[in-house]
Amino acid sequence: MRRSAALALATGGTLAVGALAWRRLRGGVPGTPKPVTGMFPNGMAYLRWGTGPKTLLWIVGGPGIGFPIGLRVASIPFVLRPFAQNGYTCWLVNRKRDMPKGYTIADMAEDHASLIADEFGGKVELVLGEDYGGMVGYYLAARHPDRLDYLANASTGYAVSDRGKTIDHDLSTLIAQGRSTEGFARTVEILAPGLKVPGVARALGAVMARLFVDRSRPDFVSNLMVETEAEFAYDAREVLPDISVPVLLVGGDRGPFFSREILEETARLIPDCTLRIYEGRTDPGAVSDKRVARDVLDFVRQRSEAQPGRDAEQPSVIDQATAATHHIREEGRVEAPVRDVWAFLCDTSRWHDWDPRSEYLDFSGPVDQVGTTFVETSRLMAWDMKAHHGRRGGAAAAPPPPE
Repeated sequence: MRRSAALALATGGTLAVGALAWRRLRGGVPGTPKPVTGMFPNGMAYLRWGTGPKTLLWIVGGPGIGFPIGLRVASIPFVLRPFAQNGYTCWLVNRKRDMPKGYTIADMAEDHASLIADEFGGKVELVLGEDYGGMVGYYLAARHPDRLDYLANASTGYAVSDRGKTIDHDLSTLIAQGRSTEGFARTVEILAPGLKVPGVARALGAVMARLFVDRSRPDFVSNLMVETEAEFAYDAREVLPDISVPVLLVGGDRGPFFSREILEETARLIPDCTLRIYEGRTDPGAVSDKRVARDVLDFVRQRSEAQPGRDAEQPSVIDQATAATHHIREEGRVEAPVRDVWAFLCDTSRWHDWDPRSEYLDFSGPVDQVGTTFVETSRLMAWDMKAHHGRRGGAAAAPPPPE
């Protein structure tokens, strides 16, 4: 089940065109092998296409999509061909199976981070998130910036609009009740209100129910409801400022799930984000727009040219920050008796008041003695930081003289 599939079929696609495209994909595209589907050991389904040396990890949309994904995959040659022609092997990856109730978008991002570590050598060049998949992509980039060079998200914001949540909730509930055709028909009517032919929404609903509801999977309905509940709880505003990798965000200005305002606020919260708005496009219309591949490839190319050797030759941002701290020196003067200042500095109960983000551990001795060392750990944006402190000799550091 996918909102992008629903609207694509309802607003201009036909079964004949879809079937022809799917046949072309199965038969392969000149210069690339046929697509391969499979399942990773952790229960995440995949579709692989292309043979390039670079890796594109495409986190598919949802909620509730499975493999094989029928006519929705019919659009893949039109979207993925430019990536395959530019040296990428494209991996479309789904959420894992049998997710427990209460599983969150952040948990799904951890699954993808582990997948990259286990199956892709610890890092991929590009992650592309499609609507729901982009929600996972934000948490992946914020929590694991070492797993990817670039993030490109299509039709994905910091949260789903109330209208979008209602659409997905109603559809998921009807599918869970065994009323899939009715659910998809209602979704088509909402997303494509201009349909005038009587019965077309019902007919499309029946087709999509057969294509996108995998009744052969015992966990399909439970996973669908888990993903829907996670969508309701999703709000990435807290983690977006932690994203340190370059991000491209594309979307339409008429999205019922991610409005222009949501997209603009999302881009504002990410430190390094380029926003492309496709005028007159809805959420699924932006995802399937032929400009997506071009804009993503141009974005990666321009950023790579601006930062040559960013990954192999240049030190990482963290390495540069570490080197910079070697040349930082601070000095302060306090006009107060040494005894009072020393007692204040050695009162560890006050330290969390100064910086509640820091933790202090590994004390080698009493904190008020010369020679004592300890470690301070803290987190600044996406970086885990560690500082080693020591009590050195000198008038300011020595224990106060007796009265």
